[in-house]
Amino acid sequence: MGRATFFFPLRKALRYGCPPDYSPRMTYRECAMAVLRYQRYDRLPVVHFGFWIETLEKWHREGHLEDADLAGYDDGSPSERSIERKLGFDFNWYTAWAPRHSRAPLFEETVLEELPGGYRKVQDENGAIVIKKPGIRCIPSEVDHLFKGRKEWEELYRPKLLWSADRVDRTTIPAAAYEAGRTRPLGLHCGSLFGKIRDWVGIVNLSYLQVDDPPLFDEIIQTVGELCLRCAEAALATGARFDFAHFWEDICFKNGPLVNPAVFEQKVGPWYRRITDLTRRHGLDICSLDCDGMIDTLIPTWVANGVNTMFPIEVGTWNASIAPWRAKFGRELRGVGGMDKRVFAHGRRAVDREIERLRSLVDLGGFIPCPDHRIAPDAEWDTVRYYTDRMRDAFGG
Repeated sequence: MGRATFFFPLRKALRYGCPPDYSPRMTYRECAMAVLRYQRYDRLPVVHFGFWIETLEKWHREGHLEDADLAGYDDGSPSERSIERKLGFDFNWYTAWAPRHSRAPLFEETVLEELPGGYRKVQDENGAIVIKKPGIRCIPSEVDHLFKGRKEWEELYRPKLLWSADRVDRTTIPAAAYEAGRTRPLGLHCGSLFGKIRDWVGIVNLSYLQVDDPPLFDEIIQTVGELCLRCAEAALATGARFDFAHFWEDICFKNGPLVNPAVFEQKVGPWYRRITDLTRRHGLDICSLDCDGMIDTLIPTWVANGVNTMFPIEVGTWNASIAPWRAKFGRELRGVGGMDKRVFAHGRRAVDREIERLRSLVDLGGFIPCPDHRIAPDAEWDTVRYYTDRMRDAFGG
């Protein structure tokens, strides 16, 4: 099948030649997984990637949301389910359960110095020293890191990255993970093999480290990789049923990666392969990866090592799209995302143009449109609501 194969609900049945007694029978979970496996599906799910809390606070002030919609908001939470129903979304792709596959415990955030203009020098949970200003939402400037080399690795980091059985707490696994008939997909978060290291060490320090102390660079990657693998093994042994595997990295920016692609392929690629081989043995043939920025030069490493679904495919200023990746890598490469969320600030005509742009990408198969990051505070409630209605009309939701 070179194009997406799907059926439309009853309101479109006659137009498309379906029998008049046709009605959709697949859940959104079944439809989503069928899309990514190039199988037949009833309708294209209307998917999102969550919201900035500032967005929800604005919509609350405008009267669209209630107090309960903001209480305890998180990916996959009851609050989010309520918001989804009001906006018309089917589910958040970023609904995945995660064992503790990173540093545990984290550093306590500490204010180190008060600076002019209301700014503060802060040691954050990763051990980075950053400049912050209360009330300002942005990526803080990093000015230093606790990590300096072997001494800090041995004393502050490595001891908190060792495997222990309590990293997989069965009591925190959602009850839906044991329900064969659940209607929404649930992922198993398999960790971060390089992005978290970047958070702890800093991109400049990490770039020097691979040259100045190659054994330490290798040891850090191996320690993190082994912990992620052990956590995934233990999670899959609980009997919980997941639909896909998922990684987080965020190691690219608007001009390309923050790591040499050759180094990434050699040092990190094998750990992806070990983990994706494990998840495939447990039936998780879809493995998605969240990395912002221009990811093109790292995709070959991911695809070669079992990561087959790119997310969130940020349109950004570089016009990321699944189309050129599909042309290069073929049907092995899937995608979730690639919808320019900026249109939510520009009204219905902008939404209509964006949906028309998405049609040819959906026709490729193996692709689920989704806003290319969390919906920002400039988004208008009515415009987002219009988008979900138009998606259903366009793609048989």
